[in-house]
Amino acid sequence: MACLARLKEDTKFLEATFPKKHERFQIISASVDEVCCRFIGKNGEHILINANITETYPQTAPIWFSESDETSVSTAIEKLCDTSPANYNICKQIHLLLSDLCQLHDVPVPEDLSSIERYLASKGDHMAGDSSDDDDEEDMETEEDFHYAMEEDHSDKKKKEEYDGINVENLMTLERLKQNQRKDYLQQGSVSGSVQATDRLMKELREIYRSDSFKSGTYEVELVNDSLYEWNVKLNNSFLVCVVFCIVSLFYRVDPDSALYNDLQQYKDKDKDGRDHIMLNFTYKDTFPFEPPFVRVIHPVISGGYVLGGGAICMELLTKQGWSSAYSLESVILQIAATLVKGKARIQFGASKAQYSLARAQQSFKSLVQIHEKNGWFTPPKEDG
Repeated sequence: MACLARLKEDTKFLEATFPKKHERFQIISASVDEVCCRFIGKNGEHILINANITETYPQTAPIWFSESDETSVSTAIEKLCDTSPANYNICKQIHLLLSDLCQLHDVPVPEDLSSIERYLASKGDHMAGDSSDDDDEEDMETEEDFHYAMEEDHSDKKKKEEYDGINVENLMTLERLKQNQRKDYLQQGSVSGSVQATDRLMKELREIYRSDSFKSGTYEVELVNDSLYEWNVKLNNSFLVCVVFCIVSLFYRVDPDSALYNDLQQYKDKDKDGRDHIMLNFTYKDTFPFEPPFVRVIHPVISGGYVLGGGAICMELLTKQGWSSAYSLESVILQIAATLVKGKARIQFGASKAQYSLARAQQSFKSLVQIHEKNGWFTPPKEDG
């Protein structure tokens, strides 16, 4: 893609302009995912600063962070966070960062900085602040284009390639998550969880937003407190039809009047909020995807379907022993839905909602794993689903 080719060209230019032996600013390493640089202060102190380049670049700026306690560093990084979309390009970011660091450390700006300006000019770019008011208005329009025009301008081939398949609302969710991660870097010097888990979860969420099952309403995903590490997944009543057809070879028949389907219809009539879905909760550790998510049912209270006390789910897939980092989260969601159907899950009307809790679910799941580690897992007979 054009954006990737330009990014490679930009990072190669930066490495050549600020080599590892540069007296003031050095590019230690540069790739399409991350740029690691070193600033050398007035007294010779070395300050390492990193930029994580996200998959939505250059529509979003790189995420900058440093382990340094220097106030000047946090000040410079904070200014990068507040800059306009016109300055999201990595070369412009380096230009702004180095300019601010030199000013804050009271050292001369290296002459090489002008090389960035000439390089950008050769590419038809300019540094924000050097343009006319008309250009500033165009920059504002560019920002609005990213947020809104994707819905309207389907003739734009580049945008179609990058965003086709995900609607505007979900794109904004992904963008908000990126911004939250950036704030974590600025305020804490690290992201919540781990970089590896965050990148994988972002990828999984994007794929879910593109999937036909998600778009058709088979299931929904809600981020709890806008956290990438905790999801509520709604299995809507329509998931029964989807799952039954997906596993028809196991069922040997399709029952359009399944007991669980009818239970959910009754649940909708009886529930004060009119809910007609099964709500699952997924929580992820920073070791994801090398460890499985912890999954439990939040509501309604279910009997059968391999649902344990507290709401945990009896599936080898969800244990370290049965888990594989290659599994997609959508396949896990659909497999859980299939397990509920195959296990003849039923809603326990009148059961206390207090029966389900995170603590009880974790304890029952821990006990389950210990039993199966000792005795192994077994495949239920066909009559059990």
